[in-house]
Amino acid sequence: MTDEVVARLRAAGCVFAEEEAAVLRDGDPDPVRLSELVARRVSGLPLEHVVGWAWFGGRRVLVDPGVFVPRRRTEVLVARAAAYVRGGSVVVDLCCGSGALGAVLAAGADGPVELYAADVDPAAVHCARRNVTPLGGTVYEGDLYDALPPSLRGRVDVLVANVPYVPTGEIGLLPAEARLHEAPVALDGGADGLDVAGRIAAGAGAWLAPGGRVFLECGEHQSSAAAAALRAGGLTPSLHHDDDLDVTVASGHHPGLS
Repeated sequence: MTDEVVARLRAAGCVFAEEEAAVLRDGDPDPVRLSELVARRVSGLPLEHVVGWAWFGGRRVLVDPGVFVPRRRTEVLVARAAAYVRGGSVVVDLCCGSGALGAVLAAGADGPVELYAADVDPAAVHCARRNVTPLGGTVYEGDLYDALPPSLRGRVDVLVANVPYVPTGEIGLLPAEARLHEAPVALDGGADGLDVAGRIAAGAGAWLAPGGRVFLECGEHQSSAAAAALRAGGLTPSLHHDDDLDVTVASGHHPGLS
């Protein structure tokens, strides 16, 4: 049966057919149910939507249909942010999608953290609650900072945001798995891809605690503009590019004690 599954996945163009077959079998080894799962994957559904979870940052993150699937490259952002998260930290995950970033940061801290997440997409909020609530976190529905309780202003130690940063004109170039099966609001970053990142950078200073940090993902060609937006927002910017995963993390440090 395994060989048949691999063959079906390969024929559908799945590059990592063996690995995907193993994930599908782990999801449901019953032959009939497995065949149904394979059929859904072959039809073009993302593997994570088929099995209902993604492996991210060393843990299983639940992912509902239509919700943005956390990418391996975003683990670079999480790793850099994790260096500043410790027990008692106030952590906010904006544009949270499944809540993967905040959940991994909270689970990896050396003690309980105050975790808050927000997204404008109701489906993402529903999904994020499944991942964040068991860790003691709270998820809000709304547009960026407008979704957060005012009591968080000036208290946030680490703010992470896997913002949409694909320019509107390039959405049609995305793989079909993303283009057809993930919410457009989780992908479209406006004309230059930095609409949402710019808004987060502009408002972060009012929400970060002294010494707090914000972490954003962007393309390497967008990094200078992202750094400029953070600087304009009153933060000290820095950039990190990972050559292996071809991802750039733009971070901003709030003036004050480090």
